[in-house]
Amino acid sequence: MSLSISDAAAMVGETTVSLRVQSTTQVSVGVTELVLVAADGSELPPWAAGSHIDVELRPGLVRQYSLCSDPADRGRWRIAVLREPASRGGSMVLCERVLAGDILTATGPRNHFPLHESPQYLFIAGGIGITPIIPMIKAAHEAGADWRLVYGGRSEASMAYRDEVRRIDPARVLEWPQDLRGLIELDQLLAEPQPGMLIYCCGPEPLIAAVEAKSAHWPHKSLQVERFAPRPLTDVPPNTSFEIELVDSDEVLVVPPDQSILEVVNEAGIFVLSNCEEGTCGTCRTTVLEGVPDHRDSVLDEDERAANDTMMLCVSRALSSRLVLDL
Repeated sequence: MSLSISDAAAMVGETTVSLRVQSTTQVSVGVTELVLVAADGSELPPWAAGSHIDVELRPGLVRQYSLCSDPADRGRWRIAVLREPASRGGSMVLCERVLAGDILTATGPRNHFPLHESPQYLFIAGGIGITPIIPMIKAAHEAGADWRLVYGGRSEASMAYRDEVRRIDPARVLEWPQDLRGLIELDQLLAEPQPGMLIYCCGPEPLIAAVEAKSAHWPHKSLQVERFAPRPLTDVPPNTSFEIELVDSDEVLVVPPDQSILEVVNEAGIFVLSNCEEGTCGTCRTTVLEGVPDHRDSVLDEDERAANDTMMLCVSRALSSRLVLDL
């Protein structure tokens, strides 16, 4: 039986927030905005640009949505949902069934895509990837940083919040609707590395992969990305069995080729909070004390993967015969 998000969060010491849907609005073709307030009228938890919340749509169905409102406004949160007919159900529920006045349960906010301080930023957003970028632009603008936004989408009609981002500073916003201009010209945009400039990119996987490739000659750690889908994996070794030692519970378990670490520890009665189970949300992130993980997630950056001191239990495995985990 599937646990509710509140029961699951309670088992690992996390709190949940009961939210009332204040309004729903179609903000572009295929994109629905939900404004959420605390069901009891209290202040909402604090957050910073890049944060997301985990929203429970029904027991066992939890999805992550970027907050795209103002972090200074503790009275409401705003999320935007892309209606995807081929999705596993989350977007269809929020776009078609949730109405003003409905109650939703969420955990968070969490932030795996923080805005680091810099004198210069290049923001590249594709489609619904504009949502985590909006608070970043506002924060950069308020800090007096030099910033630019390149915002692409299938068409102008599909690009949510165009007016809002232009109002911040229209001279810094370059719109790139694909039906009028084709694909974003990344060769030109990223040709010359800019020392001190940080690139933040969020959008569909082809855009992120292209930005990663075209910015490979930039200084280390210049690029920060957030994915909504798992990154493509290449040269993945075949799954084999390995052991996991759990230091808190003093247990040693075997992870067979056809199961994940997450499945094995949960079956052993050691509950680890998880949501996406595809390595994109970071909820099941766990400290590695010994051993070498085989990182297959889409959350950790290159340095974090090289450090081998944390991993996502839902998808990552082991390159060593045993992993010692802080569980």
